[in-house]
Amino acid sequence: MEKNITQSNRRSFLKVSAAAGGGMVLGFNIAGCKTEPKRPSFIEPVLEQPQAWNQMNGFLRIGENGVVTIMSPNPEIGQNVKTSMPMIVAEELDVSWDNVIVEQAGLDTDNFQRQIAGGSQSIRFGWDGLRNAGATARHMLVEAAAQKLEVPASELTTSEGVIYHKASDRSVGYGEVASAAASVEVPDPKDLKLKTTKDYKIIGKDTRNVDGFNIATGKPLFGLDIQRPGMLIAMIEHAPAFGMKLKSMDAAKAKSMPGIKDVFEINTLPEGVTAQWSDVNAFPNLVAIVGESTWQVMKAKKALKLEWEQDTAAESSSDHEANLAELVSKAPSEQARADGDVNKAFGDAAQVIEKTYNAPFLAHNTMEPMNFFAHVTEDTAELEGPVQTAQFLRPTVSAVCGIPEENISIMMTRMGGGFGRRLYGHYGTEAAVISQKVGAPIKLVYSREDDMTQGTYRPAYKVTYKAGLDADNNLIAFHVRGAGTHGSPVFANRYPAGAVANYLAENHTQESNISTGAWRAPRSNFIATAEQSFLDEVAEAAGKDPIEFRLELFEKAKSNPVGEDNDYDAERYAGVLKLVKEKSGWGTTKDGIHRGVSAYYCHNSYVAQVLEVAMENGNPVVKKVTCAVDCGIVINPEGARNQIEGGIVDGIGHAMYSALTFEKGMPKQKNFNSYRLIRHAEAPEKIDVHFVDNGEKPTGLGEPSLPPIGAALANALYKATGTRLYTQPFNEQEALLG
Repeated sequence: MEKNITQSNRRSFLKVSAAAGGGMVLGFNIAGCKTEPKRPSFIEPVLEQPQAWNQMNGFLRIGENGVVTIMSPNPEIGQNVKTSMPMIVAEELDVSWDNVIVEQAGLDTDNFQRQIAGGSQSIRFGWDGLRNAGATARHMLVEAAAQKLEVPASELTTSEGVIYHKASDRSVGYGEVASAAASVEVPDPKDLKLKTTKDYKIIGKDTRNVDGFNIATGKPLFGLDIQRPGMLIAMIEHAPAFGMKLKSMDAAKAKSMPGIKDVFEINTLPEGVTAQWSDVNAFPNLVAIVGESTWQVMKAKKALKLEWEQDTAAESSSDHEANLAELVSKAPSEQARADGDVNKAFGDAAQVIEKTYNAPFLAHNTMEPMNFFAHVTEDTAELEGPVQTAQFLRPTVSAVCGIPEENISIMMTRMGGGFGRRLYGHYGTEAAVISQKVGAPIKLVYSREDDMTQGTYRPAYKVTYKAGLDADNNLIAFHVRGAGTHGSPVFANRYPAGAVANYLAENHTQESNISTGAWRAPRSNFIATAEQSFLDEVAEAAGKDPIEFRLELFEKAKSNPVGEDNDYDAERYAGVLKLVKEKSGWGTTKDGIHRGVSAYYCHNSYVAQVLEVAMENGNPVVKKVTCAVDCGIVINPEGARNQIEGGIVDGIGHAMYSALTFEKGMPKQKNFNSYRLIRHAEAPEKIDVHFVDNGEKPTGLGEPSLPPIGAALANALYKATGTRLYTQPFNEQEALLG
């Protein structure tokens, strides 16, 4: 449970200075916070602005009229933290949400920590710092009011931006004492009395997206919206297949076309520049086309005559499948985790179940393709665009362009989707290199084909599970061996590790010139489907209800855990299963309805799901998904439900329909005419979301609802068709579903 007092080093998050035009400025480090300009109402009234703001990067500021501005250092990728994180500050500040303005800060590593949007960690990392920032400001305002009213601070209370002295029936607004509050001594965080959950007025209440009005009315918020005087448009052409490099170029026709300024080769990772993880890019050598408009540049791009040659292996999907199959067929040199004696336990088992699961490469396919604005001069660089890791982009641009980091500014725009794709900022570097070459501001724009064929895909995976049951149908042995492109999907210390006396986890890695990267809920997005599908099959072999079988294992993990490195809380894990069992009506029957269950832990949160499917005209139709979530305190239920629902739809779509395949290094799917995504009519007809109310500190929410849904779908389809599904996408096994 949360405590009333939270301790941290005040210097790590707090700065106070007098505002130039009066009022108080409270600067703080918000680890993992996010936001952007506008006020948090869908229909946007105009707030009266103070005469002047004393602006810093990373701060809470209070105007003389009581209006509060909260700057956010991190980008917004649709996970709604631009709304939920300011809600935390406003709650502890005890201000009316109607008087809050939220603005986006640019990259500033001097004042902010972790200016990253990734790993579903923004609220988890920002929780304490944001609460302390709001509570500190409230404390200082109360102290200033006590001096003004000449009463003890202990006799004062606050509510919605007003400080009350009930004994004398007097009150003052925050704005009236904001300037004086700047001179009040900053309290030690350990002396702050933070609110308890029962006192929350903002946290836990449905709150509209702060950008909702601007999004709905088409206001410029995204990178593709950027327009600057004198700005040119740039596009790139990379090799048509992985493992190829440019042999020759004839750009004469392209250069002669209307509006085209230049065509040239660029290298975004020249010799001597050390690539970091965020620079993942299979095509650092590119051809750039620069012109006056997107349409002119696209036409010139098609007029290029480029000859490519093979440089490294030309890989095909058949090669990947064969290599992964070979890897999972043999033991690696090292074991990731080994409990008990697995070989002996399997030898003693009365029944052994062994199955292999497969998943293809996946593209991210964000709604907004990659783009970035750059204006690079002789010794400065101004960049702006949609990127999840601005703080990693700057050192790369510095190294490639030869400009000191302190002379590089990066502003982050709202993103039209990320899903991990925009963790890799190579397109920002490309924009900077092109701008430097042409000596003008440019906006780099990827086509959908550029994006889908560039790489940084979700890896292809294969995993084999093996379970041993004794004569009483108890699970006595468990073995998992996984392999994937550039890394195994197996988490060695996750469930059912800790619940089985004899447990073995092994990993293999398949090297490839096809680049891979984080894809929504990395690794978990596949392994949860495989693990939870397999556990259903083991439960059936044991003659047990799938939920009760899982709960038995959690009880073992609670009462007699195996090992000390289990990375989950068995009580909380079991809790979401019990909740989803209750809310879904598990155990009851409906005509034509078939249910599947799944539960998974990732990004510090627990999610259990029951999916209901019906077969209509030989096709599966998802009727309902019931979802139970333990993510601690829910800041904004409306935003939280949206994230969960989106993850469920996304997970069903990719498990059922999506795949990226290769022929001699070339992606066979280059746009949505060949890469299948879920359609509106294929989404669940209803999604019910239920949160565990336990008062724990909040954890991740942008990713955890996606991993388990694939198995809930597979398990429901088995009930409907009698056929187990082992290979994604499921719809390619239509014969099995009919």
